[in-house]
Amino acid sequence: MSINHACFWFRRDLRVRDNAALYHALKNHPSVYGVFVLDTDILQGLPRADRRVEFILESLRDLDAQMQALSAGRARLIVLHGRAVDEIPRITQQLGVNAVYANHDDEPQSLARDASVRTSLQATGVALHTFKDHVVLERQELLTQQGKPYTVFTPYKNAWLKKLDQVGGDFYLKPYPTEKYASHWADVSQMMPATQNSVPRLQDIGFEPTKLKALNIPTGATGAQTLLHNFLERIDRYQATRDFPAVKGPSYLSVHLRFGTVSIRELAGLAHQRMFASHVTGSAGAATWLSELIWRDFYAQILANFPHVVQGAFKPEYDRIEWEQGAQADALFAAWCEARTGYPLVDAAMRQLNQSGYMHNRLRMVVASFLTKDLGLDWRWGERYFAEKLIDFDLSANNGGWQWAASSGCDAQPYFRIFNPTTQSEKFDAEGKFIRRYMPELAHLSAKEIHLPRQPIVDHAEARVKTLARYAVVKTALG
Repeated sequence: MSINHACFWFRRDLRVRDNAALYHALKNHPSVYGVFVLDTDILQGLPRADRRVEFILESLRDLDAQMQALSAGRARLIVLHGRAVDEIPRITQQLGVNAVYANHDDEPQSLARDASVRTSLQATGVALHTFKDHVVLERQELLTQQGKPYTVFTPYKNAWLKKLDQVGGDFYLKPYPTEKYASHWADVSQMMPATQNSVPRLQDIGFEPTKLKALNIPTGATGAQTLLHNFLERIDRYQATRDFPAVKGPSYLSVHLRFGTVSIRELAGLAHQRMFASHVTGSAGAATWLSELIWRDFYAQILANFPHVVQGAFKPEYDRIEWEQGAQADALFAAWCEARTGYPLVDAAMRQLNQSGYMHNRLRMVVASFLTKDLGLDWRWGERYFAEKLIDFDLSANNGGWQWAASSGCDAQPYFRIFNPTTQSEKFDAEGKFIRRYMPELAHLSAKEIHLPRQPIVDHAEARVKTLARYAVVKTALG
C-alpha cells in the first residue's frame, strides 16, 4: 500500500473550491482520488421522484467537470452506489490508499455511519481524517463563560461576531486554496476514460425524473455562483425585502449550502465585508443576511450538543403537551399537506412547497404556526413532511425552525405568541400577488378580500383559546 495515495470522500460538500478536508488531502498527499457514494441507506427511504436526488446527480456532473478542468483531464469523480459503510472500505482497498479524508457531518445517523467506516478502515490500516467545513463555527468552538453551549441566539450571535472581530478571527472566513495543489489529483484516465460518464442516470439507481429543470433551479457549484452573483446585486435590500414572498428578496442559496456546492466561508465573508462597506452605515441588508447564516451555525451546534432534539422537544416540559390525535387529527393534517385549510396564504405556501420543493422562509413560520397552534398537531408531523418535500432540507435548521414555531425549542417564540394567518397575509402579501400566483382560483378577488378565510377548517380565534389551554401544562411545569 502506497503512503502517497489518499481518497477524498465527498458528502455534503460538492465543490472543489474552498473545501477544508479536500485541501488537507491534496496538501498532504501527491495523489488523491475523489469519491462520492450514492448511499442506499439514505436513498431507500426517499420518494422515487425526489428533486434532491436529481439535484445531487446534476451537481456531481458539475463537480466531475471541475475536477477535470483543474487537473488537465487527469482527475475524475468516482461515483459508487451502495451502502457507504461497505463502499468506502472496499474502494480504499481497490485504490490502494492509506488515508481517507472527509468533512464533518454532525447528524446522528451520519456520526454513526462515520464511526462504522472508521472502525472498518482501521482494521486495514487506513486512517479516516475529518475536518470542519459545513459551518463557520461548530460543535463547542463557541461556549458561554460557564463553558457550556449557547442555547439563546442573541448572545450566541454576539459571541460569534466578537470571535471573528478578534485578532486572528479572520482565519475562520479564509478560503482553503485547494487550487494550489491541483497537480496532486490522482490520474484516473486509464481507469476511467474521458468519454465515460461516472455519474449514473436517475433510472440507473431506481429513481424517476422530476421537474427540476422546469423549476429553473441552478445546480452544482457553477449554479451556486450564478445565484450568488445575482444576490450580491440585491444584498443591500435584503432586510427590506426578505419577508415578502412575492418579491425577489432571498438569496435562494439554501439548497447550495445544504449540499455544499458553495462555501459557507465565502458567503459569510462576503456578508461580513459588506457590512463595513460604507464608513457611515454599512449594509443593513448584509448584516441581516449574515445574521441568518449565524442562525444556521446556531442550529447546527444545537444539534451537535443536544442530539435529543431529533426525537423530542429541546425543553422536555414541552413533551407534556397533548396534541390532537385520531381520525380528526389525520384529516386536519391531510388538509394542511394538500393546501385545503381555507386560509389563502397558508394554502398558497403549501402549494409552493408541493409544486417546487421550496417555501419562502416567512411562510415556513406561518404554516408551522398554523399546524401547531391552529390545528393543534404535533410539530414533528410537519417536520417530517418538510423533510420529505424540501429540496433544501437540512436536519438541524428544519428541526430548529419547527421547534421555534412550536415554542418547544431553545430561544423559541413564547407559547402564547400565535401567528394570525389572516393578518400575516395582509402584512406580507398585501396586494395578494403571491396568493394569486399559487391560488389562481382566487385571482378575481380584491386585495382586501383575497386574505379572508374561505371555508376554513378551523376558526383561528377559537383555536387560539384551545392552544393557550393546551400549553397550560407547560406553564405549570415552568412554575
